[in-house]
Amino acid sequence: MTSQPEEHPQPPRRAVLGTALGGAAAVALPGTAHAAAPTSAQGSTGRPWKLRDTMTTDSAWEGFLRAQDLLWTRLPTLWHEGPFLGDGQLGSMIYQEPGANRIRFTVQHGRVQDHRPEFGSGWGTCRLPVGHLTLEPAGTITAVDWRLSLWNAELTGTVTTTAGTLTLAALVHDEVLAVRVTADGGERATWTFHPEEAISPRKISEAPPSGYTTNPPWTTRTASDGTAQVLQPLTGGGQTATAHRRSGHDLLLSVGHSHPSDTAAEADSLRNLSRAKSYNALRQRHTSWWHAFYRKSFVSFPDQRLQSFHWIQLYKVASASRAGGPVMATCGPWLEPTPWPAVWWNLNVQLEYWLIHAFNHPELDSLATTLRQNQEQLIANVPAAYRTDSSGIGRSSDMFANRGVGRPGTGAETGDLTWALHNVWLSYRHSMDQSLLRDTIYPVLRRAINYYLHFLTPGSDGRLHLPSTLSPEYPVVPPQDTNYDLALIRWGCQTLLDSAERLGVDDELKPRWQEVLAKLTPYPVDANGFMIGADTPYAQSHRHYSHLLMVYPLYLVNWDQPENRDLITKSVVHWHELTGAHRGYSYTGAASMYAMTGDGDTAITYLRKFFDPTTRYPCRANTHYTEAGPVIETPLSASQSLHDMFCQSWGGMIRVFPAVPAAWADLTLHNFRTQGAFLVSAVRKAGVTRFIRVKSLAGEPLKLRHGLTGRLTAVLEDGTAARTHDLGDGVLGIDLPRGREVLVHTGSRPDLSIAPVAVSEPGPAWGLP
Repeated sequence: MTSQPEEHPQPPRRAVLGTALGGAAAVALPGTAHAAAPTSAQGSTGRPWKLRDTMTTDSAWEGFLRAQDLLWTRLPTLWHEGPFLGDGQLGSMIYQEPGANRIRFTVQHGRVQDHRPEFGSGWGTCRLPVGHLTLEPAGTITAVDWRLSLWNAELTGTVTTTAGTLTLAALVHDEVLAVRVTADGGERATWTFHPEEAISPRKISEAPPSGYTTNPPWTTRTASDGTAQVLQPLTGGGQTATAHRRSGHDLLLSVGHSHPSDTAAEADSLRNLSRAKSYNALRQRHTSWWHAFYRKSFVSFPDQRLQSFHWIQLYKVASASRAGGPVMATCGPWLEPTPWPAVWWNLNVQLEYWLIHAFNHPELDSLATTLRQNQEQLIANVPAAYRTDSSGIGRSSDMFANRGVGRPGTGAETGDLTWALHNVWLSYRHSMDQSLLRDTIYPVLRRAINYYLHFLTPGSDGRLHLPSTLSPEYPVVPPQDTNYDLALIRWGCQTLLDSAERLGVDDELKPRWQEVLAKLTPYPVDANGFMIGADTPYAQSHRHYSHLLMVYPLYLVNWDQPENRDLITKSVVHWHELTGAHRGYSYTGAASMYAMTGDGDTAITYLRKFFDPTTRYPCRANTHYTEAGPVIETPLSASQSLHDMFCQSWGGMIRVFPAVPAAWADLTLHNFRTQGAFLVSAVRKAGVTRFIRVKSLAGEPLKLRHGLTGRLTAVLEDGTAARTHDLGDGVLGIDLPRGREVLVHTGSRPDLSIAPVAVSEPGPAWGLP
């Protein structure tokens, strides 16, 4: 075994401030590594400017998103073929009732879970099924014509039968599933709600644990106004209540869940229905929310199939998560038979949330909400001897993060909370919300790193070493000094030091964090690159990139360090040359790693493997994904791979169009949110970047790798010259105060239009068109 030299830590904030804001005011400067004296250039005439955004009207958005919609001309027969609806809590998938002439609308809810932690997250605190509705026509179904409108987040269309036609519309909003069905010819619509047994979906793969007893049977009742309720009591306390009523052509349904109360769920489900009134009334609120939602950012690129997929993922994550709601389970809010009916913390939950940042939707971050609200549970998760100063979480849990974590030295998986906190740190970096840093990241990360510090011990080499821990999912005896944990320890200590400086905290642990960074053993490497851990090479196919976290997503070892480029390359190549265990996120992860290197063509080659129907686990017809059960994180991570090709902002630098595939000559970004709380808009035409506009939301230092060639112009929105400094290697430092915007381009001022690009790679719609 050999060891990789110490990586270069990111410079402290003082150093970044000192370099990024240095230099004299300039109107134009050469776009090369060597600055020349500022001179006037074409386009720098002092004229104010403003982007011409063509995506400001309902008609523009409706027209663009209509081209991304999912379509069905065949009746879907499986959950991963059908339409899906959700509002971050209540979810429904629509497909044929197995073996019957009926259409199933599943009814599942992100808060509905068991409450018996003694049986573990797979059985005792797992997500529980609620039930499903069936729509039974009078005749035999012969055809469907359905559209899932992204713009309206609504399913519409017809069901043709031997008796006539049913016209339907469906949506989910404010925890209400609303469906409107009208019948023509000899058709009629018969609705039935089918409660499902409140038992773990894990029953498909194993028997219940010893001592487990089933939950009591449900009961039903009907109120005087015709509202029917199904009441499901739980052995561990609490209740699930499903209420539904029909009024004319409308069916409205809502789910409530409470614990430990046995009655609050009933009131919640009825209250939700009382607010809904009718389909039309609910739809008005629903479409208003979604129409405002989409306008927060825009991206367009010429591959129709992938562009549609990308926008569907934004619809999907907004259907599955809202800040303040439950953290996404591995299946999202759409529970189906699965061995994973809980929240998985060793990769799944992290990948689920990455795409929300660049899409400019912090309001979807239920992960940060979950960690903030459950800090006491995170403390209770570590062994009692460490609770005075430590926190952690085990591999899987319920929505309250209830799962104990083992001790290093026993082969336990101990780094998952620290990795989840990296997600929250990304939320902070994209928003610069000081309260998120102060109230969640700093206190919880301090305790998560403290847990590690109890077990680091000096070796004969003078280095600090970690006893045996598990590199997630690598199927060998857990080694010492796993790269998974070493990367997280390094990131955590550096982040705590940076956070303490920003918060003005003189923390007594700062010397210890500095010592760890100075003395922690280097990452174990061998001739093939990064190993799993000390004396444990990467020697068999591994779907997870747990041993490569220092490369992605932590960027501790990165392409801006020339001395590490060979190590990065051979590590990623060796990861994928051992085949057999790779899954969808193996390809999305590799795509993002190659995007870091600037190799967009290799990145898109790996990403397309996820969509290749000849692979063992490809993306499914409705853009969902399944292995042994539904797994929501992989398609969402594919959108992040696209973001990594379009714009990156790690290491204190924004990189515009860093890894765009050569085939994508045209690309438009608008209000793409980056670290430092910047909104980036940029247009690429005929393979050339035409302009970059950056708006600062927080006044952070701005370093821009622009990719432009020729004499640069950098001008503020009022026409005055921006204060800039050429930092070399195609990087421009710009002094951009909070609330101001800068336009960077070469030559005369270009057309500043924000508009969809033309499709050069046509493709079929998603669904079953």
